Amino acid sequence: MKQHYDTFWKRLDNERFNEWKEELPALIDVALHPEGNGNLPRWLEALQQVKSFSPNSSFNLNQAAITVAQNSTLNDTEKQILETALRAFHPWRKGPFSIHDIFIDTEWHSDWKWDRVQPHLAPLKGRKVLDIGCGSGYHLWRMAGNQAELAVGVDPSLLSMSQFLVLKHFIGETVPAYFLPLTLEQLPVSNKGGAFDTVFSMGVLYHRRSPIDHIYDLKNQLLPGGELVLETLVIPEDYGQLLLPDDRYAQMRNVWFLPSVNELTHWLERCGFLNVRCVDIDQTSIKEQRTTDWMTWNSLETFLDPEDHNKTIEGYPAPLRAVMVCKKPQ
Repeated sequence: MKQHYDTFWKRLDNERFNEWKEELPALIDVALHPEGNGNLPRWLEALQQVKSFSPNSSFNLNQAAITVAQNSTLNDTEKQILETALRAFHPWRKGPFSIHDIFIDTEWHSDWKWDRVQPHLAPLKGRKVLDIGCGSGYHLWRMAGNQAELAVGVDPSLLSMSQFLVLKHFIGETVPAYFLPLTLEQLPVSNKGGAFDTVFSMGVLYHRRSPIDHIYDLKNQLLPGGELVLETLVIPEDYGQLLLPDDRYAQMRNVWFLPSVNELTHWLERCGFLNVRCVDIDQTSIKEQRTTDWMTWNSLETFLDPEDHNKTIEGYPAPLRAVMVCKKPQ
């Protein structure tokens, strides 16, 4: 896995990344220690099986399913070996992907979220972008497909990193997308200020016990004038100012603060962001998040009131997601 960073350090050619180059190698070594996750040897074995198939320069990062090794020349036996290796990375939550014509139908239609977010972004061409809580890296590939100069994903999940490296193997090093198995809080902050033109935090804020600290941590990674894209669960305005679930929300224990859009706007402005606006609000449907052959565990439909999909099984408003876009002052 460490070979993934051979070209990464060379791309950190701005002095604002000096602290990253000094501090990240040791942090990554700790994160990738074999004793850190008991499943890691199994995932590494499956990754080696994937790497027995030659890289393929044929890929498409600008369609719903990130597609690599198009028009596969593998025979049926080879495809079965590859598919068995890919299924070792269950559950596949964010996607979809197509690898050697094997379609990985992930739990989430992450392409639907991208279609809601992308029209409202400053053009990514030539920009350095950071994606916090990137999961398998689906959106990283879409960012790279939009000609980002550098796309860095951050997520402590080694399963997600393994899934990302599957795609990286076939796509190769010419596409500047990288995965850090860390948390936002672990990232060094440059003494010259942030280094990224655009920072994404999608589906993370409501998992944070201190959402204001999370917003400030995102801000610290942005260049002056940079753009923050924050996507998170919210509550309808008529429900109130803020929801703090008593225990679980949609069967998730690690959900803390769900603000209204107005309250979230206030948080972002209070943290010093400018031109704060909600560019999209959408209730998650059971077609967007669902159980599939590649994610066989329970999914959204199980977590909603069976009599009323506008409520969670606990009686709270069903998942409603807002996309907020704002600027860090110059």
